[in-house]
Amino acid sequence: MSTPVRGKRISIPQIRGRKGGDPLVCLTAYTTPMARQLDPHVDLLLVGDSLGMVLYGFGSTLPVTLEMMIAHGAAVVRGSERACVIVDMPFGSYEESPLQAFRSAARIMSETGASGVKLEGGAEMAETVRFLTQRGIPVCGHVGLMPQAVNLAGGFRATGRSEEEARRVMQDAQAVAEAGAFAVVVEGTLEPVAAAITAAVPVPTIGIGASPACDGQILVAEDVFGLFSDFKPRFVKRYAELGAQIAAAAAAYAEDVRARRFPAPEHCFLPKPAPRAGG
Repeated sequence: MSTPVRGKRISIPQIRGRKGGDPLVCLTAYTTPMARQLDPHVDLLLVGDSLGMVLYGFGSTLPVTLEMMIAHGAAVVRGSERACVIVDMPFGSYEESPLQAFRSAARIMSETGASGVKLEGGAEMAETVRFLTQRGIPVCGHVGLMPQAVNLAGGFRATGRSEEEARRVMQDAQAVAEAGAFAVVVEGTLEPVAAAITAAVPVPTIGIGASPACDGQILVAEDVFGLFSDFKPRFVKRYAELGAQIAAAAAAYAEDVRARRFPAPEHCFLPKPAPRAGG
């Protein structure tokens, strides 16, 4: 598989340099068409393992494979020119050892053309983050609510509610930043705790269900655009209701087909008129 040719993308040092500056605009993308639409407007596109739930209908991110992440990561790189593209490392692809993580991350980098990887975990993953960054692989950390640890946590719930939880999330963010992460996603964390983390770590924080004080924000694009009409997390702001528009368009199409209004003559390949005799 060949690595896509890159244009002039926002670089990892540029992302890191936005600490305390203009907020980083980040969204998820899983496909080439979506990447093309989002690319002019964002600084970072995350190919999240949330694609397991958003695209494949899984109940969690746990069934997502490395091969799935590579396929979708390459699609997003092909569909973008400007944004920095980061690919999630899926469950089971990095936790065993730093060496396993390096092999998985090297595949992601070489087979997608992405600028870096993201992995979940705090202090316990600091050694792995250091191992990867020392070998040329940029790493974005992820602390707070960690979807890959949903079974251990007992479900999707905000963290930082107790002093112990707040202290642990802070220590996790500091550990991965000190290990070399260029940014840290802070998910599902009480606002004052996320704000304190942002003030404490030297790299950008990217919030999702966290704090406006974070150095950037990220959401799942399908949530933002209203493609899930039956569920909206508390931390999501809908900027469109495309799900309802798609349903209405599908209903109109079905009605036209059943009434034989579609296809109309202008949608058909018709024979050319025979030339007139003597013409």
